[in-house]
Amino acid sequence: MYIARVKGTVVSTIKHPHYVGHKLLLVVRLNLDGSESSTYDIALDDVHAGVGDVVVIMDEGNSARQILKQRNGAVRAVVVGIVEDIQLAAR
Repeated sequence: MYIARVKGTVVSTIKHPHYVGHKLLLVVRLNLDGSESSTYDIALDDVHAGVGDVVVIMDEGNSARQILKQRNGAVRAVVVGIVEDIQLAAR
């Protein structure tokens, strides 16, 4: 799992049947200080997130398929939550 910011949506007129009915989001991983890293991903949206939202990404195929209730889906990354606040413990 990791925290990311939604940068945009991905539009595909032809897609795998497991993606039908789901929005695809372009997300960038966030560093601990909240800055954006150089690592991007395309994730299936399961929580109706929007551009600019900070989200929790489940980035593991088997867990993603369980969340979507798909036995053999072609899914790896899924948005599973929208982050309201992040608090880090002082070192």
